[in-house]
Amino acid sequence: MFKIFRMRGFLASSIGVTCAAALALPLTAPAAATTTTTTGAATAAARTAGAAAAGPAGAAASRSLAGSTRSLAGSTQSLALEPVAPASRDRVLGAVPEEGLYRGKVHRFSMVGVAWADPRRALDGRVQVRTRSVGTGAWTGWQDIETHNADHGADPGTAEAASGRRRGGTAPLWTGDSDGVQVRVRPGGSGRPAAPLPAGLRLELVDPGGEDAPPDDSATQEDAEEDTRIGVVDAEATAAEADADLAPLGAKAIPALDRTETERELYDLRGDELTEQQRAKPYIGPRPRIVTRRGWGADEGLREKGFVYTHQVKAAFVHHTVTGNKYTCAQAPSVIRGIYRYHVVSMGWRDIGYNFLVDKCGTIYEGRAGGVAEPVLGAHTLGFNTDSMGIAVIGTFTKSKPSTAAVEAVAKLTAWKLGLYGGNPSGKTYLKSGGGNLYRKGKNVRLNVISGHRDGFATECPGRLLYGKLGTARSTAAHYQGRR
Repeated sequence: MFKIFRMRGFLASSIGVTCAAALALPLTAPAAATTTTTTGAATAAARTAGAAAAGPAGAAASRSLAGSTRSLAGSTQSLALEPVAPASRDRVLGAVPEEGLYRGKVHRFSMVGVAWADPRRALDGRVQVRTRSVGTGAWTGWQDIETHNADHGADPGTAEAASGRRRGGTAPLWTGDSDGVQVRVRPGGSGRPAAPLPAGLRLELVDPGGEDAPPDDSATQEDAEEDTRIGVVDAEATAAEADADLAPLGAKAIPALDRTETERELYDLRGDELTEQQRAKPYIGPRPRIVTRRGWGADEGLREKGFVYTHQVKAAFVHHTVTGNKYTCAQAPSVIRGIYRYHVVSMGWRDIGYNFLVDKCGTIYEGRAGGVAEPVLGAHTLGFNTDSMGIAVIGTFTKSKPSTAAVEAVAKLTAWKLGLYGGNPSGKTYLKSGGGNLYRKGKNVRLNVISGHRDGFATECPGRLLYGKLGTARSTAAHYQGRR
């Protein structure tokens, strides 16, 4: 049967729906631009008390932008964008209004995005940024930020979707360690009327904080004592307890199991719910190694307390994070901390939206809190979050191929997690739509058990080249389950 966390009920959540768009940047700083900076310790109170008045970061202690030191707890700088003089003239539209920002010196950051007030609004246009490297002092060229981010978030009509903390926004972009930024946002496109830009545009600069090190598979007494000293033991212990049947409390990674050990664990976890056929022949892949939230350095004080569960896991939706491919495998935990902070602090979600993440080296990471073996309700595929899980491969795969290791990791993860619930990775299943731009609310939709994000919502995600690898992931996962 499910552990006690499954019995805590379907708690209210606040996962936002985000839309991304494009901006245009001036080369001089608007004098009226305002800044709000939020660090880890102040975030939970700031989200509930002052988000509406002070922007997506909330009313928290401010920090000088002149500083260049990195906060181990992480931080978010939220900078208001201002209208600027048009940088160019379109032949058809004439002068196009733009908004932007220039800051030659800001608190160090490694991830950037643009957010705005109304989560229901899309940004019809183009967002581009340039950043300055801390290591070299050189400015990058202009980089596009993915603007179509409205396909993530809680299903319409749910408590999560009704949260008043949600904001609209682009996808976040990983920049590496940076201390200067330019952004430009331009509405519309050549040959068509430009819709007004959303109100309340703000540049979000995320410092993921922490220090990355390869997580081991154990917890030590020194770890527990350190947690007690810094006052995070309660929040972290609650998250760790959700995986208590799989690894010791405080473990930084859940170790891999062989097939025999995995089948034994299946009986322990879900013995009362298995069919006679599953008991006779449990099709399940060996449990892969999974880095826990503690392992990638999640600040448990950021997210909402408690966990939210769906009923089962019938399908897996594969995504790409659209954060770019310029990260090393050692930086992957920092990228995840950045996405987590962006989802919660900048977008107003209750936790990171994905259930799992996979890096280019094939390492699997726990996403949304609640237990890796449990049916945790995520915010990854708008309209199809119920009875599914979301797996995000870190990177952008519209023009770049995913690594073989990443595709293999998706296969291993789905073979195990779908196997816990009797799912056939190479089969089909039905999910009821919660409402979206492809299927009306309440429609039963036949989908691949391993689907791409675009199968449930009209989006480019998970990118053409990753989507093309899902057939390989399906057949490999089925092989790991012993089906072929």
